[in-house]
Amino acid sequence: MRDVSGGWAIRYTHANIASIFFACVYAHIARGIYYASYKSPRVAPWSVGVVILVFIILTAFLGYCLVMGQMSLWGATVITSILGALPWLGGDLTELVWGGFSVSNATLNRFYALHFLFPFILAALAIVHMVTLHKHGSGNPLGSDGTHDRLPMTPYFLFKDAVTAIIFALILIALVSFAPNWLGHSDNYVEANALVTPSSIVPEWYLLPWYAVLRSVPNKLLGVLAMLMGLLILLVLPATDTNSSRGARFNPLIRSAFWSLIAVVLFLLYVGAIHVAAPWVVTGQILTALYFGYFIIAVPATGPLNALSVTPYRAQRPFI
Repeated sequence: MRDVSGGWAIRYTHANIASIFFACVYAHIARGIYYASYKSPRVAPWSVGVVILVFIILTAFLGYCLVMGQMSLWGATVITSILGALPWLGGDLTELVWGGFSVSNATLNRFYALHFLFPFILAALAIVHMVTLHKHGSGNPLGSDGTHDRLPMTPYFLFKDAVTAIIFALILIALVSFAPNWLGHSDNYVEANALVTPSSIVPEWYLLPWYAVLRSVPNKLLGVLAMLMGLLILLVLPATDTNSSRGARFNPLIRSAFWSLIAVVLFLLYVGAIHVAAPWVVTGQILTALYFGYFIIAVPATGPLNALSVTPYRAQRPFI
């Protein structure tokens, strides 16, 4: 940033494009949940997409640790020490990842290599994601699966994607030019010091909901499992969603549950950025229970209830 001409632009673009990319990924997942894009016959692209999400989060975390500011150092220390919660192999696995007995230069060498490697894995997974999607074609807001009355990719969807890309670029340029540190944490400009612990460890905003889930469970091992299950539980949606109608557009019950889920995730994001103290500890635990309750209770329950109260919409092929 200081030694290369225009280094500030390279660094701030790299950091802010990660934030905007996560915003797009989360919006993409939310849209998939709203329109039930995970239902048969599109279970495969949804499952691959969840794996992509896990790798994106790992890649972002590794890159965040490479900054080696005060927040990055202690974020890396806290998250990697989670491996110590694993029975029997936890301690040895943690030392293997660290390359020693604490986060050091050896750790950064490992993280840099993985941060470089994971995008190639993500590119391969993205290709698989698209191949599985094209097997049955994209869904639509009506939830109909007919192959009639479809639009060509060019120029309709190409123009639509171009507009989205332009909006993406404008937001990125505005952030890099006028508010490059708005989405970051000021403590990360403090040089890393292993002898001084920050009063509160706050990761990047796109990791805060899962960090809040981790903190809400008192037991270390169970907290790690809860955080991991917070991501992998997306895989159960194709099995638990028994609604006869596809998506929330024609289902007021699942639509209400969906927007409640969005509110819960946003509150978890807020709680994850706050210092661990009353009443936020209990609040995080309640929000975590509500988050898992959506997938375990709300989605399976709305199917039978909706069948009793709402006539599902069926898109019919027009008579010609």
